[in-house]
This record gives sequence, C-alpha cells and structure tokens, in this order.
Amino acid sequence: ELPATVHNLSIAGSNLSVLHRAAFAARPLPDLRLLRLRHDNIQIIEDMALQGLPALRTLDLSHNPLLSVAAGAFAGAPLLRTLQLNQALLAAPLEEQLALALRNLSLRRLELAGNALRALPAALLPAGLEELDLRNNSLQRLTAAELRSLEAPGLRGLRLTLGANPLSCDCALRPFLAWLRVTAARLPDARSLHCAGPPPLRGATLLHLRPEGLACAATEGGEPGQLETASYVFFGIVLALIGIVFLMVLYLNRRGIKRWLHNLREACRDQMEGYHYRYEQDADPRRANAIGTP
Repeated sequence: ELPATVHNLSIAGSNLSVLHRAAFAARPLPDLRLLRLRHDNIQIIEDMALQGLPALRTLDLSHNPLLSVAAGAFAGAPLLRTLQLNQALLAAPLEEQLALALRNLSLRRLELAGNALRALPAALLPAGLEELDLRNNSLQRLTAAELRSLEAPGLRGLRLTLGANPLSCDCALRPFLAWLRVTAARLPDARSLHCAGPPPLRGATLLHLRPEGLACAATEGGEPGQLETASYVFFGIVLALIGIVFLMVLYLNRRGIKRWLHNLREACRDQMEGYHYRYEQDADPRRANAIGTP
C-alpha cells in the first residue's frame, strides 16, 4: 500500500487497458506530483480518471496505444502542467478528443514526440503553453498558416523542439525558414535542424540556408513536372472520351450512314453520267455541222 505522502509514482509494463473513472479516488494521493504510466497498454481514459490526485503536476502516458480520451479525462487534476504523450497517438486520430480534454487545463509543457504527425496540432495548443516537443514526427515544414497560429497572443512565448523531422528544403519551406531566422530563440534545437531532401541539400544545416535559395524543381509548390504531367494526362483522357463518343455515334447510326453513303454514291453516279452525256453530244461531228449550217 502506498503512503499518502508519496510524490512520484511510476507504473510500467502493466496491462491496464482502461484508466477507469475515479481510478485513484478509493485511495487518494493528495501529495502526488508526478505520475508515470508508460507502456501500460492504456487504450481508454474515462471521465475523472485522475480524481483523487489534486496536486498532480506531471502526467506521462507515453508509449500507450490510446484510442479514446474522454472530454473530462483530466478534470480531476486541475494543477496539471506537463502532459507527456510521446508515441501515444499512433493508434487513432485523437486531436479533437484531446482538444476537448485539455480545454480547461493550464498546461505549460506538452510532449508529442514520435507520433508521425504531418502538421502542427494547432487545436492542442492552449493559451499559455510554454514548451511543445514535436521531435521525431513526420513534419516536412511548418506552413504560413501554422506559423501565424504560433504568433497568437497566448503562444508568443512558446518554445518548439523539432529535431529528427524529415524537413523538405524546397520552396515550400521558405516561410518557415524566414520565420526561423528571426525567431531562432524559440527553437532550442534550431542549430541541429537538417534537410532530409531534396538530394542536393540532404544533410544541410537549415540555418545555413537562405529562403531565396530554396527552389522548386518544376512548379511552385509541386513535384518536378507534376503539373505538366497532369495536364498531358487530362488532355489524353479528354481525347480518348471524344474518340469513344464518336465511335458510339457511328455504331448507333450505322444504317443511316450506310443509306447516306449509298445516296451519295448514286448522286455522284448520276452527276458523272450527265457530264458524260453532254460530253458525247459536244463531241458528235454531225451535231457540230448542224449547228454550224445556216
């Protein structure tokens, strides 16, 4: 049995599966400041699951395959300031659920490393957040819209860590690189950021590049030749459809076309016979003499 005065508690390797409502209420831990529940196969967190932990400041749920987080999952820990969810968002998209669960908290640090995120989770950034760990995700860049969200009044002091992300150093990275050169102090690992591509810049240090030096291979914002290839493909499809429609029209009107061709041939034959008859009359010497005799 745990003493009521315990400050730190770690439970690892258990098959908890569900963090039930009032899981700690039967034996409250009023002085607990740090709770680590790593590698416990937690999939569901119910409402008021942290009831009985009024002093909890740090919760670590890393390395759990979370599938569902109730809107009031963290309501029992009003003093929660650090939430660690490293490699915990790989099993299901939980951004909307987490946004609801975090809305009444005053988080200062949020860790989301190793979750294969492809975009900045703007919905999970409450006003007042001071540290955001996005290392080892799948971010290729931060877009202009995402950078604007980081300049919101409650997030201007936010510090990001972005190491081990596959940054693509093409023209689409220009807004982020320009922002980074001005606000490098907000990224503690800014000097360790490197390009994952394209091949000529692979491994290059991001801060050694200039925004105007990042070029697109073919079109602004696209892969090499992507727009041109798509245009040719579309043009080919249109031509093929026109050809198919033309053949169908010919097939459906084959009898009428055959009749029209027959009439055309007969008309041509009559015309040619008329020309032939007039030619024979003009060439007849008796007709010529008759015309020339007064």
